[in-house]
Amino acid sequence: MAPRHLLFSLHIPTLTILILLLFKTGNCCFTRIFCFGDSISDTGNYLKSIGNGYHPIRNLPYGETYFGRPTGRFCDGRLILDFIAEAYGLPFIPAYLSGKSTEDLLHGANFAVGGATALNNSFFESKGIEASWTDYSLGTQLEWFKKLLPSILQESGCSKSVMSSALFVVGEIGGNDYNHPLFQGRTLDEVQTFVPDVIRTISLTIHELIGRGAKTLLVPTNFPIGCVPMYLTLFRSQKKEDYDPKTGCLKRFNEFAEYHNAMLSKELSKLRLLYPNVNIIYADYYEASMNIFRNPNKLGFSHPLMACCGAKGPYNYSSFASCGNQGSSACSDPSKFASWDGLHFTEAAYKTIAHGVLRGSYSFPSISNTCSDIMHDSASLLLPPTQCSG
Repeated sequence: MAPRHLLFSLHIPTLTILILLLFKTGNCCFTRIFCFGDSISDTGNYLKSIGNGYHPIRNLPYGETYFGRPTGRFCDGRLILDFIAEAYGLPFIPAYLSGKSTEDLLHGANFAVGGATALNNSFFESKGIEASWTDYSLGTQLEWFKKLLPSILQESGCSKSVMSSALFVVGEIGGNDYNHPLFQGRTLDEVQTFVPDVIRTISLTIHELIGRGAKTLLVPTNFPIGCVPMYLTLFRSQKKEDYDPKTGCLKRFNEFAEYHNAMLSKELSKLRLLYPNVNIIYADYYEASMNIFRNPNKLGFSHPLMACCGAKGPYNYSSFASCGNQGSSACSDPSKFASWDGLHFTEAAYKTIAHGVLRGSYSFPSISNTCSDIMHDSASLLLPPTQCSG
């Protein structure tokens, strides 16, 4: 048997490696995250925007799973954005309207607002659509960023490094440009004519950010709305052929989302040719979500098409007793459900989607090719290695 001092010396390299891993946070290739979008990414802007106005996300069960309290997230816990931040060793990105100081925003800022559209409200008003939702569209969020940027640059002292080392998450955005009119009774054919304008607005935002020095942009697709309990309830059909036999989702609404995503992909391809030195990543939230609906049991979802928090009905969703309002109740185990409140996903579903984008095959080009520096400890939060990553 070797002497004890020799055994100890043999373990020094191993100990050194472990210490380096523990301090890997300081070497992350993304030092900040700036996010634009809607309720899929909102971490508190919507509640700040309405002041003391009532909204059910002010109350439990919103936030119950991870935070144990409401945080302004339209979810029971963390969002995709939160998992992205954790994976790169960054703190949760604060909401811009939270009134944080510049020092609190050194790791980035979140401009996403629940209900926000890509297009300005004037566009919808010109179509005779009542724009009763928030007016904090993508253009307004971009203006917030431009207003904030000088103070961040002054704090850091290097504008080039701020922009080049930041991850810009541009979306998901555009879903509400379709949700709002469809819920007001506009036809799918009419709403489809809005898609080119939505894509153009997203593209112009990307142009603006690149012009200011952005080097890495993650641009998510829209979700498969045909699998969402609210859509499944409001647009319920008596025709069997309207549903995908493998998933139970409404085919025509998913085909609409696919149309938006195809146009987005085409536009991003054009942008890559214009900006060959910029990483423009297509984040396929659609297919990462469909992985859940195609393989629910494999991924641990017993009730993929049911809302966890809602009221009794075929999909546990009712517009008269939506989550957080009187007459609604929450399931005992949100991790078994893909949908939280009938429109937004559960933390468990967002975790699966984030895993697919960060460590699976649902980003193009792969985000791991841009930044493979996913934290060894935070990455384990995404999914157990035994589960399917797509």
